[in-house]
Amino acid sequence: MGTATVGAHAVNGRQRPAPADCGDVLILNAGSSSLKFALYAGDRHPAANTLIWRGYCAGIGGAARFVVRGADGGMLAERALAPAADHAQALAAMLEWVGATGHALGMAGHRVVHGGSQHTAPLWLDAQALADLRAQIPLAPLHQPHALAAIDALSALHPRLPQLACFDTAFHASQPPVATAFALPRALTAEGVRRYGFHGLSCEYIASVLPDFLGAQATNGRVIVAHLGAGASLSALRQRRSVATTMGFTALDGLVMGRRCGNLDPGVVLYLLQHKGMSAAQVADLLHQHSGLLGVSGISDDMRELLASADPHAREAIDLFVYRIGREIGSLAAALGGLDALVFTAGIGEHAAEIRRRVCEQAAWLGLGLDEAANTAGGPCISSADAAVSAWVIPTDEDLVIARHAWDLRQSPNYRTQR
Repeated sequence: MGTATVGAHAVNGRQRPAPADCGDVLILNAGSSSLKFALYAGDRHPAANTLIWRGYCAGIGGAARFVVRGADGGMLAERALAPAADHAQALAAMLEWVGATGHALGMAGHRVVHGGSQHTAPLWLDAQALADLRAQIPLAPLHQPHALAAIDALSALHPRLPQLACFDTAFHASQPPVATAFALPRALTAEGVRRYGFHGLSCEYIASVLPDFLGAQATNGRVIVAHLGAGASLSALRQRRSVATTMGFTALDGLVMGRRCGNLDPGVVLYLLQHKGMSAAQVADLLHQHSGLLGVSGISDDMRELLASADPHAREAIDLFVYRIGREIGSLAAALGGLDALVFTAGIGEHAAEIRRRVCEQAAWLGLGLDEAANTAGGPCISSADAAVSAWVIPTDEDLVIARHAWDLRQSPNYRTQR
């Protein structure tokens, strides 16, 4: 991947980039074959009513499609892109849409999965910052390269646009050292081999809105956030700060996921290398792409398909998914010293009532009682009125978190412009 000049005037800790004074804020979240984007009004602090539109390019590298929806969810645009379009072409289509709708960009914010141990806050992107983030590619091989590709492509298409990165690892920087340490030689720890945690932008959003749902209990409450989607993790929050999480050194750890194995005895990796004759690349591909719900079921990594299937292997995959969530809820409740609330979010957490029901039933020993009707309706509160532990469904909004950080950085006293 080539080195790009990002926001020519961005020098971290010294002079800041020079955007349009009230240009709108573009948010990008790049995946291997997709590019999600959103645009927020740049003349006031981002809130739900400052969203202008959001959309995505899906099928990048194949039959790619460009879709934009308004803040109310109404369709604004939908069309096919050129066959085998790449991220740069997807970005070009999005920027063309921005221009055609008369919006001027002031800055762009990116979701970047791994910030390493040195980046625990949003970061203006310059050549040094990009070099730091490229060094984290081995820790997030499914995510980091695509975010960097989007940054490079946007820089080439819009070279004076300031860009910043917001990290999924940053929210978990508040964890105590004992929660992040591996029992490995100290020399490895000094190199950054430790637990980081991920889905931090999602957790940060949930933490920001907890008072709207839990009231005063949000201040000192012990809360577990269940971010359940193709990637899945649980995070323990006390005083709305992370104290423990199921993901560790990489986003491969923890719960069973769509294609990722989750928690695994490292001896299994040694067995595959030493006795099955697999290469490191083959093991990485197995654990990242062919395990999880897909590997156990042999059918699909999509929970909707598995729930609809009568195949016993589909049921086994769901059983394992739920069992591991239940076990880890117990672990995080121990780290918290109890539990006051459980929050479901992300694709499965927000939409799969059956999974929520089964998880809540497993957590009944903690004092959680389910309101079946509320759960079927999607909440937001899905626990019974007399339950000692409440349960909630709260849609996450990582885009809004990034937009808020972009606004805050632009308004900070240290923000200066240079033409």
